[in-house]
Amino acid sequence: MDFLTTLKKELQKEAPITRQFLSIIPEDKFAWKPHPKSMDIMTLANHIAELPSWFAYTIDHEELDFATNPYQPQKNASTSTLLEFFEKTLEKGLKDLERAKPSDLEKLWTLREGEIIYSQEPKWEVLRMAVSQIIHHRAQLGVYLRLLDVPIPGSYGPSADEV
Repeated sequence: MDFLTTLKKELQKEAPITRQFLSIIPEDKFAWKPHPKSMDIMTLANHIAELPSWFAYTIDHEELDFATNPYQPQKNASTSTLLEFFEKTLEKGLKDLERAKPSDLEKLWTLREGEIIYSQEPKWEVLRMAVSQIIHHRAQLGVYLRLLDVPIPGSYGPSADEV
């Protein structure tokens, strides 16, 4: 199985779990954060929901420079709009993986802010990292939800709340 097919299958496997986590965020806690240096729960959730949209940018560009292209996070203010946004980015992300050419994935992709280079990796690694970021931030969201006493769904088996 080729890399793009594997990545697409992984994204499809993670989508229902991600959808579950996003759907249980209490709307009255959107501004809550566990620490002053932490993102609030809605910023975190919007970031999780936007991550499938990163595939197109990686496939179609050689770099992202925050100095010339500042990050503008999505701001969905309800669970329903958050889930709609996730479904839209997921659908587009899957299509972007289908149209990607394996021969282009060895090209280097750079994340920078002007002269400061944060990372420079082959495009295939950046695509893999985007899926890993979904999983990583979903786990972070799970900690937020646990601190709010929201029962956590299982990710790869039952959670302590499901047994």
